[in-house]
Amino acid sequence: MKRLGVDVGGTFTDLILWDDDGSVTVHKTPSTNHDPSIGSMDGIAVLADRAGVAPADIDMFFHGTTVATNIVLEHNGSDVGMITTHGFRDLLHIARKKRPLNYSNYQDLPWQKWQLVPRRNRRTVAERIDAAGEVLTPLDEGDVRREVRLLKERGVEAIAVAFLHAYRNPTHEQRVREIIEEEFPGVFVSLSSDVAPQYREYERFSTTALNAFVGPKTSNYIDRLAGKAKQAQIGEDVHLMTSAGGLVTSRSASHTPVSLLTSGVIAGLLGGCAIGKASGYPSVITLDVGGTSADIGVAPDGRLRMKHLLDTRIGDYHAMVPMAEVDTIGAGGGSIATIDSGGMFRVGPRSAGAVPGPACYDNGGTEPTSTDAMVVMGWLDADSFLSGSMEVKPELANEVVQQIADRLGSDVEHAAMGIFSILAHSMTEAISLHSVRKGYDPREFSLVAEGGAGPLFAWQIAEQLGVPRVIIPAHPGITSALGLLTTDIRYEVPTTVWTSSAEPNLELVAAQMDRLSSEATSQLEADGIDASRISLERSVDCRYVGQGYELRVPAPDGDITPEWIEQVAAAFHEAHGRTYSQRFDDKPVQLVNIRVTGVGAVDYIRIAPIESGGADASAALTSTTKALFWKDETADPEWVDTPVYDRALLKAGNAFAGPAIVRQFDSTTIVGVGQTATVDHVGHIIIERNS
Repeated sequence: MKRLGVDVGGTFTDLILWDDDGSVTVHKTPSTNHDPSIGSMDGIAVLADRAGVAPADIDMFFHGTTVATNIVLEHNGSDVGMITTHGFRDLLHIARKKRPLNYSNYQDLPWQKWQLVPRRNRRTVAERIDAAGEVLTPLDEGDVRREVRLLKERGVEAIAVAFLHAYRNPTHEQRVREIIEEEFPGVFVSLSSDVAPQYREYERFSTTALNAFVGPKTSNYIDRLAGKAKQAQIGEDVHLMTSAGGLVTSRSASHTPVSLLTSGVIAGLLGGCAIGKASGYPSVITLDVGGTSADIGVAPDGRLRMKHLLDTRIGDYHAMVPMAEVDTIGAGGGSIATIDSGGMFRVGPRSAGAVPGPACYDNGGTEPTSTDAMVVMGWLDADSFLSGSMEVKPELANEVVQQIADRLGSDVEHAAMGIFSILAHSMTEAISLHSVRKGYDPREFSLVAEGGAGPLFAWQIAEQLGVPRVIIPAHPGITSALGLLTTDIRYEVPTTVWTSSAEPNLELVAAQMDRLSSEATSQLEADGIDASRISLERSVDCRYVGQGYELRVPAPDGDITPEWIEQVAAAFHEAHGRTYSQRFDDKPVQLVNIRVTGVGAVDYIRIAPIESGGADASAALTSTTKALFWKDETADPEWVDTPVYDRALLKAGNAFAGPAIVRQFDSTTIVGVGQTATVDHVGHIIIERNS
């Protein structure tokens, strides 16, 4: 079976073709941002030709995309109208009490400056359902028809429908959809009871509006890509990565595109998990460094951690959809070094990007970047950039880094080391935030370096955090595309139950659990998943009475009994103790939301062993270069004769000591002073620190 992974980024589209015989073919092509489906299909044609197969021979097509994310960040979504309950027109504007300036009555809040739905298009109708799901005021269908006609006259492209307590009883929202289809056929419709069926009015309204905002453009893109793939006979359907780390079909993604908001970022975390497991180190911290940003994830035992639903944001907007916990910071190969008016030495978050890029690209860049610093230090030379196919000028890197040195009153070597060290420290702090401060010890993890620049920084970050080893994948630059091939088709269906372990409403929990299980199974069956490949996973959002935040814990299978409730409460006490360093076993636990995730099993790829070559790595040694290294951050940098290895020539068992440089088409790896590197049985470079 041949499986294709395509990850579309802002600059490059990464592609990987994996065959069950273990053969791998990779390709990178510039993204076509005006229509990413063009770059994807062109790249697939080149990839298939390189692999010696026809596109029609590809059995499964997996896809990660930033289309929905870019629409939000660039504020270029669709014109949206909203229909809501009388009295709640301004809920999107009021939002939450948490504000950038707590005591200021005069401030431009980000979500108010860029409204998802302009106030004139937020329309109200008579209806009301209480928190128990009982109808207090029947839906006034005349109101609905009048407001839908008004929105049609105004030319909106999507309509969001969000009523109070619709998560308890969706009948009014469902009837509004029927009326919209009668009065305004073809418009994109987003119901809160479909998109985010759980309590918290503002977050539910925001998520519904966000789904409508990105819906038309994203669904059109998905339909174009799926249509082109079908025409080329590539697989049965396009499966897209969601923010929760699962796959959905193009049908589901077109209906709820808000679920795709962190698609590519999560794929990188999944790829890192697969790489760690293949090397025998399942607990991983992933560091995916590109030109502009660094994505950081922590996966104990290879399991994704989910964000709290009040923390799931994209840009300035709340998106109350399941999201795996990955943090993005402004630190990458293009991060610009400056000295501000106060004399503070800073690197990032401003980036030179791909255009003009670092000064050494000779493409108009005039400011020093971290890439320029690493050229100055001898880690990167003209042959480092796409195996020499990209022309660079080291003398330009020296000129711009010298400007920083002059401002600091130091030499160019110390300035370059400072640029690198500041950026590496930013990444270290972000990793610490997501590990140490959340109850995980980095010394019990392995650091997986991904992206074009991740293997350049990982050796230093491991030293700073005490991480025992760094894992460098065979193809660091396409790890996100690899991650697309390592997960199942997954649908998560939540609902709010509001019960307590002290006096549990077992009938309510059991009835809702059965309903959610049926819905999740039905979605998978609609996608053509065989019953033998369907399984269900349960989880519960819990908190102590009086808390404002929940923690998600896994829930056991079986009947809903008092013992089942006790097991959930025990799991919550354990999670609370690990997360906050305190637990209250004598306190009752509040069960807020329950969730059922339907899993449609997909055959995973296998990372195949490579040829063994013994410990001697001299056959892969291509040259020796002068490079700048230091024993620790308090030591002066020194120019060292440094061996340079060709990644393509390394074999399993090869070992060498640092300092060393390993070069390949899509990345460069640094092995630091006092570190040792070994190529494992699947071709990953394992860099170990001397404790």
